[in-house]
This record gives sequence, C-alpha cells and structure tokens, in this order.
Amino acid sequence: MTVADVFVSLLFAGLLLVAAKLLRQAVPLFRTLFLPASVIAGVLALLLGPQVLGRLPLPGDGLLPSAVLDAWSGLPGLLISVVFAALFLGKQIPGLREIWRIAGPQVALGQAIAWGQYVVGLLLAIAVLTPVFGLPPLAGALVEIGFEGGHGTAAGLADTFASFGFPEGGDLALGLATVGLVAGVLLGTVLVNWGVRTGRITLSEAGDPVAGARAATDDDLDDFEERERDERQASQTTDPLSIHVGYVAVAISLGWLLQQALAWVERATWGGDGGVELLVHLPLFPLAMLGGVALQLVLDRSGRGELVDRRLMNRISGFALDVIIVAALGTLSLDALGGNLAPFALLALAGIAWNVAAYLLLAPRIVPEHAYERGLGDFGQSMGMTVTGLLLMRIADPGNRSGGLEAFGYKQLLFEPVVGGGLFTAASVPLIAQFGPLPVLIGTGALTVFWVVFGVRTFGGVER
Repeated sequence: MTVADVFVSLLFAGLLLVAAKLLRQAVPLFRTLFLPASVIAGVLALLLGPQVLGRLPLPGDGLLPSAVLDAWSGLPGLLISVVFAALFLGKQIPGLREIWRIAGPQVALGQAIAWGQYVVGLLLAIAVLTPVFGLPPLAGALVEIGFEGGHGTAAGLADTFASFGFPEGGDLALGLATVGLVAGVLLGTVLVNWGVRTGRITLSEAGDPVAGARAATDDDLDDFEERERDERQASQTTDPLSIHVGYVAVAISLGWLLQQALAWVERATWGGDGGVELLVHLPLFPLAMLGGVALQLVLDRSGRGELVDRRLMNRISGFALDVIIVAALGTLSLDALGGNLAPFALLALAGIAWNVAAYLLLAPRIVPEHAYERGLGDFGQSMGMTVTGLLLMRIADPGNRSGGLEAFGYKQLLFEPVVGGGLFTAASVPLIAQFGPLPVLIGTGALTVFWVVFGVRTFGGVER
C-alpha cells in the first residue's frame, strides 16, 4: 500500500459522501429515518464493492479498486483515535460537583443501561451463543460495543477481536451498530408518540416536532447544536484548522505515551513471565481521549482554554467519523454476518429489548423530573449514536423545558471515559479472554445493580 492508495481511498470516500448527500435529499425515507450521509455512503460502498456487485455475473470485481478497499480496512483503527482525542477538546470541563449537580440522574441512568448491556450479552453468550452456535465468549461484549459504542467503537475494536481469534466480532459489532441506529430512531419516535398520547410527555410548542427536528439536522446530523461558524481566528497567519489538528496530535501523543507506560508497568509486574496480559491489548483511542482531557485541563488551568475552538474540533472529529463509517461499512464482511445470522439476530433483539425496558422502567424511577423527555437521550445513545439521543430529546422537548440537553452533555464527562467506547469498553474483550465470561458477568451485574439502586435511592424519580 502506498501513500497514493490512501489518498485515492479518501477521494473515493468523499465521492461516496457527496452521492449519499444527494440521495438523502432525494429520498424522503432517508430523512425520515435520520440516516447520516456517512451511513448511506457506507452502504453504497458495500453495494458497489466485491461482496455485492462483484458477485454478479459482470466483468470485474465491483467498481471499487482493491487498493481502496485495502486502505479502507486500515483507516478505522487509526482515525478512531482522532475522534476520541477531540471528544473533550474545546469543552470547558467543570468540577465534578457541578457536573453531578446537573447531570447526576442522567449519569446513573446511562451507567445502568450500559452495564446492563454487558449483562444481557454475557448471559446470552453463556447460555446460547457459545454452547449452541459455537461462538467464543467474547461475543458477550458485542451488545455494548455495537449499541452503546456505535460504529466508531465497533470499527476501532475490530483489530482487538481479531487478535483474540474472533475476527467476525468486528463485523458483528458493526452490523449491530447499524441495526441500533435505525431501530433507535424508529423505536424512539414510537416512544415519543406513546408518551404524548399517555400524557407522560407534553409538547410545549405547536407544529410537528419531528419535522422541526428533521429540518434542524438536514445539513449536519452530528452537530446540529452548533450551526454558526466562528471566524474570529480568520486573520491568523496559520490556518486555525491546522493548529487544531496539531492539538489533536498532542492529545493522541499523550495517549500513546500513557499506552506505552501502562504496557511497561504490566510487563514489569503481573504480566511478566507468562502472567495475565490486559493493558498490552488496550487500544490507543480511549487513552487518546484521556490525553485530550489532560490537554484541555492544562489549557483551562493556564487561562488558554479559549485557544481551542469547539466548532473546529467538531469539524475534525466529524470528518474522521464520517470516513470511519464509510470505510468500515464498505469493508463489512457479509459472509461473517451471513454465517452468524441467528446469533446476530439474537444479540440485536436482546440489546433492543433491554434498552426499551430500561427506558420504560428505569428512567421514571431514577430521573426525578421530565423523566421521559430526558430518558430519551440515554435511550438514543444506548442504541448506537449520541446524536440519536439528542434528536429524540429535541422531538419530545423542542424548547428544552426539561434542561435535558445540558444534563445530557455534562453526563458524557462521567460516562464516555468508562463505557460507550471508553476504557472498560476497550478492555472488555481482553478481560473476557483472560478471565472468562462468568467473572466479567458477575462484575458487570454488580455494577448494574449498584447504579440502579443508587439512582433510585439517591434521586428517587416519582414519575410512572
């Protein structure tokens, strides 16, 4: 593979994104489902590649050169570090007390849902997937990685699954993320309508809230809260985008140094001489996120936090995530999905059932006010995309009467470093491989019970 191959692969991704944008404008169904252009482009890439078009009795092996597909197969594992490094850059990080005051119930609910996804997946793996279908116990992590983690995390952990002898895991996780995205919007809209009809959700504005949310997200599904471009840095001699790419590079470098330090500590202590190896399998992207947090804290404490423009960081991470989704879906193995169709369906149904049950049963008992509006954010995120949760809250609460947008945003500071693509998400596969599914099930089950009990007793939602 040459540099030219990587360059051409990015050009192909760009062409597909433009085509997907035009398709999204031309096909109302895509807008109804709130499908991002990147997902449409990824499906187009899959259809035009060797796995679909290439299998038809036509000349050639599809319309995508093999060099492009080879480059795409390696891009997600690299670009996911860019996405996570930029996650908190440009955001003012408040104190833990302030975060907890605003977002405590949201944190408890989100943590309960995420740890519960491990419980559901591991129970399914122990009882059915391994004894009946012969899948390794690692399949127990797929529900959280695919649903809570989403496309980026699923693509980023593909190499980790492969290193433990389960290469199909990355494809299954990616498929679950796609199912979760579509199901999240469809079921979320159903839940909003149910809440309105039963009086649990009261719309405060006239008009069609679904149409309003769709209009607000037609151009950019991943950043509909920040529309206006801040040009205050336009007169600088160095383009601000270049500097912000440099900030991302610093965050990733800090994450890499932390990764090397953790690996050295492990080799020098419990991992030496054939001991338990965990940290050596930890991918770079969650540590790059910690590097971004550390960099932002340093900038904030030194009075230089305003140097980082959140809008530019959103542009950088949005570009990286779009390319990840196109590349990952374009190289998705249909054989892996087809060969594990029954386990895939069971994982998808179990994950969806848990997320819906958690919204209906836990949200009104943990979130004390506007539980059904605010709970939609956690439900949408648990189905694969943070933006899905934001969309559903926008539909149910157009005027943000509940304050759910602020609580949901603050919640990420105590949520994403751990699950949903955080440290435990990245470590879950090595943990299951080293200790087996039962100890991990016991641990995640205890954490699920803890967050449910803690949330109910501490915040005591009263809506039913």
